[in-house]
Amino acid sequence: MPITLRSWFDNFSFQSVRLGPSWANAEIQFVPSDKDAAWELYVELLTRTATQSLASGQGDEEAALKSIHSIFPCTREILRRHGRQAMQFSKVAIPILNQVVRPFTDKWHSRSLSQNLSAPNISEEFRNELAELQVRLRNYNRMLAEIADVEDFTDLEGRVIC
Repeated sequence: MPITLRSWFDNFSFQSVRLGPSWANAEIQFVPSDKDAAWELYVELLTRTATQSLASGQGDEEAALKSIHSIFPCTREILRRHGRQAMQFSKVAIPILNQVVRPFTDKWHSRSLSQNLSAPNISEEFRNELAELQVRLRNYNRMLAEIADVEDFTDLEGRVIC
C-alpha cells in the first residue's frame, strides 16, 4: 500500500509538521540513497545529546545547545553528499530541521547570548524544553531507522529520568 508523506510523519507522531497540500499527499518510497542518508543521520543523532538524556546536575547547557545546533551542518552535509538521489530523505529531513529543531535553537541561542544558561532558573527551563525536544528527536531517530531499514537502537540503553 502506498504511503504519503503526511501519513509517514503522522506514524512517528509528527502531526504538527506542516506540509503543503501537494507534498502532504505525495507518495513516498525510499530508495538506497535515501536509506544511506538516513543511516548516516541516524548514527549521528543516536550518539548526541539530541537523543540522549542529560541528567540533572550533569552535562552543560551550552554544550547541549551546541550539540543540538550541530544537527544542521551535519544534515546539510548529508543532503549535499547524497544529492538528488536522496530526495525522499530530503522531504523528511528538511521539515524536521526547520519546524522541530530550529524553534528550539532559535530561542535558546538568542537567550544564550544575553543570559547564562547554567543559571538555576534558566537551566531548569532549558533542560525541560530539551527533554521535550529529545522525545521528538527520538521519534525522528526511529523514523530514520525505518527509512534506513536497520534495527532501531534508539532505546538500547534505556532512559534516565531527569
